Amino acid sequence: MADALSPPPEAERPFPCGLIVLAAGASTRMGQPKQLLAIGGRPLLVRVVEAALAAPVWPVVVVLGAHAAALRPLLAPHPVLVVENAAWAEGMASSLREGIATLAQFSRRLEAAVVVLADQPTLDATVIRQLIAAHHASGRDVVAARYAGRHGAPALFHRRQFPRLAALTGEAGARELLNGGDPPVAAIELPELAEDLDTPDDLHRWRAAHGGANAPPPPSSPPAAILPP
Repeated sequence: MADALSPPPEAERPFPCGLIVLAAGASTRMGQPKQLLAIGGRPLLVRVVEAALAAPVWPVVVVLGAHAAALRPLLAPHPVLVVENAAWAEGMASSLREGIATLAQFSRRLEAAVVVLADQPTLDATVIRQLIAAHHASGRDVVAARYAGRHGAPALFHRRQFPRLAALTGEAGARELLNGGDPPVAAIELPELAEDLDTPDDLHRWRAAHGGANAPPPPSSPPAAILPP
């Protein structure tokens, strides 16, 4: 069950779009909760949540699972909905279902949802704004970042796709939906998002490339071109 919250009174949301942070994984390959890794002087999960809160989305739903007890205190200062996925071991699809269900309970007026991962240290609010702008420009139900030769998270889904997200199963999450050709996807080339943190080697490479554990946050990404599907 999600924690209750009220939106900031000053928030203006001309395009009603929510956001889901998927943070339920066990970080088995990392050997420690990667959501707690210090990146830019603060935990990786906090970094991602702050990027979401700086973007024109509401509400922000954070789906926890394996390490919920350790992660929940990090989120207490932030105006987000926190929901625990009891079926986190099933895979990413179960967290997507939980996030979509929480958004549906929060408001029936949402037109879309952005889905982000908790292990992409280069994610920032500019990327989320680019997804929303690409949705408006293309009219596509799905807009996704493109890196490493395929579409991936973060991605925006129009509410028409919510039933498909709610029906997903398994570890792959929305990968097939994003790369199967139906629906067609508007893509934004964001190669920097290929940098995720799954293993100690990933973390070592990140820290070597970005000046150590407390490297400053990366600069905002410049506007990116929308690519044909």
